[in-house]
Amino acid sequence: MSSENKQGLSANEIFRKTMPFCWAKLLLGLATVVVSLIILALLMGIAWLFKSAGVGAVMFIVWLVLTGIVRFVINHYIGFLVKAGHIAVITEAVTSGSVPENQVAYGKQAVKERFATSNIYFVLDKLVAGAVRQVQRVVGKVTGTVSSLPIPGMGAVSGLANFYISIALGYVDECCLGYTFYKKEQSAFKSAADGVVIFSQNIKTLLSNAAKTMLIIVGGLVGIVLVLFLIFGMVFRFIAPDYGWIGFVIAVFLAVVVKYAFMDSFILIRTMTGYMEVAPTTELKFDLYENLCKVSSKFRELFNKGREEEGKPLIAAPAAASLIPGASLSSLLSQGKQKLSEAVDAKPSADTVFCSKCGKKNDKGSQFCSSCGEPLKG
Repeated sequence: MSSENKQGLSANEIFRKTMPFCWAKLLLGLATVVVSLIILALLMGIAWLFKSAGVGAVMFIVWLVLTGIVRFVINHYIGFLVKAGHIAVITEAVTSGSVPENQVAYGKQAVKERFATSNIYFVLDKLVAGAVRQVQRVVGKVTGTVSSLPIPGMGAVSGLANFYISIALGYVDECCLGYTFYKKEQSAFKSAADGVVIFSQNIKTLLSNAAKTMLIIVGGLVGIVLVLFLIFGMVFRFIAPDYGWIGFVIAVFLAVVVKYAFMDSFILIRTMTGYMEVAPTTELKFDLYENLCKVSSKFRELFNKGREEEGKPLIAAPAAASLIPGASLSSLLSQGKQKLSEAVDAKPSADTVFCSKCGKKNDKGSQFCSSCGEPLKG
């Protein structure tokens, strides 16, 4: 992946210039860790009073549940603003070549203008992430063919390939959200749907440039955990030998926080740099929207929300029986993958023309769209 955008601002420079968001993420993560450790100390204290291994196990499960709740609350009410604001600033830096002077204020204002409430952002974030995963699974279904070969070890190769794809494309949903800040004149749901289509049309390029991303994530996380475990493991070895596992828990928690604050931010910037290099020049293939709606329920919901805001007819969910009567799930996925590949790779028919406004297919020679009345080009 190229680390330079067309304006000359490198991913490293954007990372350094947007460091305030990284520190904010670190503080939020540390706050989560501190609250979680306080809860752990209280619950372990209760288990110690009962002097029962069973009570200790129950308290540990309760702690895991409460920690999840704490993370959700912090991320829901504060974390969403930091993450979305960072994406807005990165988008501006990548597309314009400069970071806003007061980036925190810029990010906050951009998020407020794009998403009135945190609930809207979370709905959009969930739909985009789900759509990207579903499209990713359909296109990556080819690894299933590899695992079926009568060669020892092919199952492991297939699993590793799927693992690579899931990590390499793990930041694409943020890129699609970044596209909503780039396309400010459209509704957020419409722009996010366009962002998923851009991802689908450029998935081969994004995958081919993502090997370094996977190595950085996996290698960096393992290294951080080992270093932190050595530090906290030695501390608990001297002050509380029987509770050495707590040192490991703390090490894992802090490693995740550091990864979220710095590693994820750096990889996000690298991924968005590559994504936004192709996004503005990608010619959207409107027939791909229909095929994506067939293979991804999340994309269909996302696309329909955008059409609903524009007062356009919604796309109905396809009946599985209408695709292939009596077909199995694997064959349906195979058919969906074929349709998606054809839509990505095929050129528009010479006998049709697509409306640039609503994507409706019209007969060649028509002057106006039969759906929305928009003048047609060509």
